[in-house]
Amino acid sequence: MIIGGKEIRTNNLTDIRLPHDHKCLLGHYHMGGKDNLKMAIDAALKAKPAWENMAWEARASIFLKAADLITTKYRDLINGVAMLCHSKNAFQAEIDAACEMADFYRYNAKNMTEIYAMQPESSAGIWDRTEWRALEGFVFALTPFNFISIAGNLPGAPAIMGNVCVWKPSRTAVYSAYVIMQILQEAGLPDGVINLVYCTGSDASDIIFKHKDFAGVHFTGSTKVFREIWKTIGENISNYVSYPRIVGETGGKDYIFADGIADPKQVATAIVRGAFEYQGQKCSAASRAYISSKIWGEVREKITKDIASIKMGGVEDFTNFVNAVIDETSFDNIVSYIEHAKASKDAEVIIGGEYDKSVGYFIRPTVILTTNPDYKSIKEEIFGPVITIYIFDDKDIDKTLDILDRTSPYALTGAILTSQREQIEYYTTRLRHTAGNFYINDKPTGAVVNQQPFGGARASGTNDKAGSTLNLLRWTSPRLIKETFVAATEYTYPSFLADK
Repeated sequence: MIIGGKEIRTNNLTDIRLPHDHKCLLGHYHMGGKDNLKMAIDAALKAKPAWENMAWEARASIFLKAADLITTKYRDLINGVAMLCHSKNAFQAEIDAACEMADFYRYNAKNMTEIYAMQPESSAGIWDRTEWRALEGFVFALTPFNFISIAGNLPGAPAIMGNVCVWKPSRTAVYSAYVIMQILQEAGLPDGVINLVYCTGSDASDIIFKHKDFAGVHFTGSTKVFREIWKTIGENISNYVSYPRIVGETGGKDYIFADGIADPKQVATAIVRGAFEYQGQKCSAASRAYISSKIWGEVREKITKDIASIKMGGVEDFTNFVNAVIDETSFDNIVSYIEHAKASKDAEVIIGGEYDKSVGYFIRPTVILTTNPDYKSIKEEIFGPVITIYIFDDKDIDKTLDILDRTSPYALTGAILTSQREQIEYYTTRLRHTAGNFYINDKPTGAVVNQQPFGGARASGTNDKAGSTLNLLRWTSPRLIKETFVAATEYTYPSFLADK
């Protein structure tokens, strides 16, 4: 762990193993506990006065330097860690660990300058100005395994706005978090501004959410965990100095909808790329599709051919499109959905369905076809290389759109494919609340920082759009300052002069 700028070792060692070769022991990390969390909070609060009073240009320069370090000196290391510990192929590692994380840091600096430039009007003799203050207290960053860039941004975004953070990464993303901290330290981040702690969720809940100086949480993870966090914060709301900011991006049951005039090749590619890149372990990954019966035959033929050509294996072979899922728990959960479909009367596995964890946690890209729009795998989040497809008749488009809207509690990403402008407008309006990131004639993945700010609503989170000014605004508390240059010396109104 890194607390107050110092490496902390507990000698309570936990293995770090490769998902695609779990017999390979890469190393260990030192598991912490409640005492380390208290230490991290104390270090953060100690660092807070100097950090929030530092010129914003200096804070920005630290993250801009970190971005340059990521894309130069540390590029091979951070990409290699993404490949080994997260089982990302070289292409996925590069766009995540190097490119997107650098984008987050650079655009956060740019967006911060735009926020500080947001100033009110002033009338004659008065100067009105807004001071963009850090929050009172510390921010808790709770980060996932699937994107190193997200892990770097969740503590980074509050920090660049002058906040101090306690950071708990996923247990399967400890090594990459440690490398991010090394980069930030080399870039000049002062000790204690971000404190990296490895601990259980229950320990974090007990210490973090009961502390009076808890100021906010920046979260990416499961809906279940986020709801528990929200509930716990509510139960402790009277203890806090200020109302905490709750910012979270949670689950998704992301969809593809293609009508009878969509291009079958485009639809098939959207399915294969959208559902199976990084083994479907993206919050935005397509995991359900509604396809017109008019084009289904061609779409099925194309995806069958594409999936048959997909190579699966370790990350050392750069021609492997699919690698391993993150760990055994995830593997077993995904397999349970595949086996359920194999035994179901309402569904069948039409492509894939094979899996093997003898060497690594490998699951072949799997396509389930169902006749039941409420079938288990088309409703529930799986977070793996599995997509469930429902075929509809074009005369039932409105009915199918209603089914799509009500089937899932999530509203993160969605994609529609069609060839007519009128249909694009119709679907866009009908599906307005089904996705925070909505894609037209594209797959529902691959959001780019500051181009497609990312986030969803309903059970998918607070939709605070990471990678934009909207997210950074959540980590600042504006103070309006009114300065009068020549103060009034009479209490009377101008109209009173007539009486004199």
